[in-house]
Amino acid sequence: MVRRVLFAVNILIAIAVIAALFGFYWYLYRALPDTGTVRTTVSQPVEIDRDHLGIPHIKAGTLEDAWFAEGYSTAEDRMFQMDGLRRLASGELSAIIGPAALERDRDSRRLRMRRIAEQVYVELSPSDKAVMAAYARGVNAYIESHRDRLPIEFILLGYDPQPWSVVDSVLCGLHMFRTLTSDFKSKLIKQQMLRTGEPDKVNYLYSPRSGLEILPGGDVHPGSNAWAVSGAHSASGKPLLSNDMHLEFGIPGVWHAEYIEAPGMKVAGVSLPGLPGIISGHNERIAWGSTNLEYDVQDLYLEKMDLNSGQYVFNGKLEQARAEREVIQIKGQPAEELTAWVTRHGPVIQAENGQIVSLRWTAAEPGFVANIFPDIDRARNYEEFKQALSRFGGPAQNFVYADVDGNIAYHGGGKLPIRQGWNGGVPVDGSSGANEWAGYIPFDQLPESLNPPEGYVVTSNQNPFPPGYAYQVTGGFDPGYRARQVHDMLRASGNKLAPADSLRIQKDVYSGFIRFIAQQLVTAYDHRKGASEPVFNAAIDLLRHWDGQMDKDHPEPLIATLSYQYIRKAVAERASPGSGEIYDGKTATAMIEKLLRERPKDWFSDYDQLLLQCLGDGIAEGQRMQGKDPKRWKWGRYMFLSIENPVITHVPLIGRYFDIGPVPMSGTSTSVKQTTKILGPSERIDTVLGDWDHSLMTLPVGESGQIASLHYRDQWNAYYNGTSYPMEFNHVNSSGTLRLVPLR
Repeated sequence: MVRRVLFAVNILIAIAVIAALFGFYWYLYRALPDTGTVRTTVSQPVEIDRDHLGIPHIKAGTLEDAWFAEGYSTAEDRMFQMDGLRRLASGELSAIIGPAALERDRDSRRLRMRRIAEQVYVELSPSDKAVMAAYARGVNAYIESHRDRLPIEFILLGYDPQPWSVVDSVLCGLHMFRTLTSDFKSKLIKQQMLRTGEPDKVNYLYSPRSGLEILPGGDVHPGSNAWAVSGAHSASGKPLLSNDMHLEFGIPGVWHAEYIEAPGMKVAGVSLPGLPGIISGHNERIAWGSTNLEYDVQDLYLEKMDLNSGQYVFNGKLEQARAEREVIQIKGQPAEELTAWVTRHGPVIQAENGQIVSLRWTAAEPGFVANIFPDIDRARNYEEFKQALSRFGGPAQNFVYADVDGNIAYHGGGKLPIRQGWNGGVPVDGSSGANEWAGYIPFDQLPESLNPPEGYVVTSNQNPFPPGYAYQVTGGFDPGYRARQVHDMLRASGNKLAPADSLRIQKDVYSGFIRFIAQQLVTAYDHRKGASEPVFNAAIDLLRHWDGQMDKDHPEPLIATLSYQYIRKAVAERASPGSGEIYDGKTATAMIEKLLRERPKDWFSDYDQLLLQCLGDGIAEGQRMQGKDPKRWKWGRYMFLSIENPVITHVPLIGRYFDIGPVPMSGTSTSVKQTTKILGPSERIDTVLGDWDHSLMTLPVGESGQIASLHYRDQWNAYYNGTSYPMEFNHVNSSGTLRLVPLR
């Protein structure tokens, strides 16, 4: 009897194992990238080799076939991400997710994202259309050949992706445009603070510049954790170029690594899934990186408007707004209808408190969106690079450049509005006609630096516009802590820099700002001759000897950061009662540092008392989180990072296995390794010009978005520990090859 039971149990286990293996094969393994031969609509055979990290190396006989293969291979790795991205951009997530995505869809519809993309498509140059059309054909070839073996997310959510179009590629680019330029919400927060606050103080906290444009220790050129070093400072005698762009964490990550070779082009780096071309990387002659310029390209207008008729006043005359009807499909619920009014400035995005606010945004301006990266991918020198860059409409970016001839350069890019007068960063009267943009800054007058004498171009989102610049400048520029640290580390490293040195700088976690806060707390403590509570003494003793390193295993970063949060809230409350929780803009750190250095008496009568009170509040919060003794606290237990797979994480029992974390992180928003619980370096690229195979590149997670892939998260340990991988360029160790061949 026992034997029969055991036999039956073993049979059931065997059946379960076989069923699990079959399920793995049917639903997961079959969806992975193919090897072998696939007949499809290419004009000549194309080879796609996958290297040891799963990165596709495309070799095509024509450029059109190369873009086709890029679309195909990206879809192999990231089809669900691409579909989610176009849905997020166009406001169509609710159709597959349900009401949880409704507010995001409403935001996208109010911004008219799909309508803008359709307008952009009409205005694209024939060459841009041709590149995107070839890419779209590649994506669609993948979709059609994988209808019965799509990634598991499509099966779990119960839908198939629609065919890909050029408009969808434009939407992916527009979503990045939106991500990097949506400052209008901070303007609405400022307007809210002005309603209850003192205008002079609120305006002080929202400086149009960072307040720290001139950095101690030398002139620093702009960018966003990108830099170029001349051959005079490198071990190879050739320039180095590094780039790490700071964006939101996700699984999969923002970028897809690729190598593409076709007549007249041999390029490697990272692309944005859904959009053809390498955005940051190198070809055989040049290397480049791009990150956010932070220039303000959005304005809000108060409209004198009747929301029933759509009539509004402009320049003393009645005009008629355009009504646009939007229908949002919602999974499991009836569809929702929205009617949006669009004025000459743009869509009405808010109607409350008796005010009707419309938005003007450069992304919606005719002819502003162009995909210049296929041209940059083929550029051979700085002039060709600049020629491609001159077509760039946005999002406004800092571009860093280096070439094998020894040149290094920086150039601002994008269409930047010329304003006749700064509006204070709040909605302005749209009825008078007096606050219109007066064109855009000419490309040849944007900030530029070619071969600076010191041999460095260092960029980290700080203000690039010099004093006395011909045009009024507004933007949420970084205060400059990161740029100063990068610049100082490069100079301290001597003249034998290699990619490994650049990687070391990219992972640096020193925060000049948080150390400044710590020193302010110590000084205030000393002025008051100490405190009676032992916990105060222990905290101050730690801060007194702290070197500013935001190390995950140390307590000082937590003590200083929690104290700063209370300082920030106190300052905001002083400017506008009730605003302590909502003020935390891009320039908050610079404005608070400026305030603490200058100590104007009309803000606080006793700054030392303010600082000690905030220290006490910070210590109390830390004790609630991590216990009574500050010496036992750890920054990493506060700076926990969790990266979730957006769909798989919700699968019972096994879903969390495919997430990352929570893990303790070093760094902060003002360190070179800019890290928060939401965003961080989205890639790290360190190139050595001419010696391409010794260049380095790392993604945060992995190349593939498919959970069964060996490359789903195989780069995480290297990323987390600050190591990297060679960028295989001239020599590729293939782990598998797919050949795309013509249908006949």
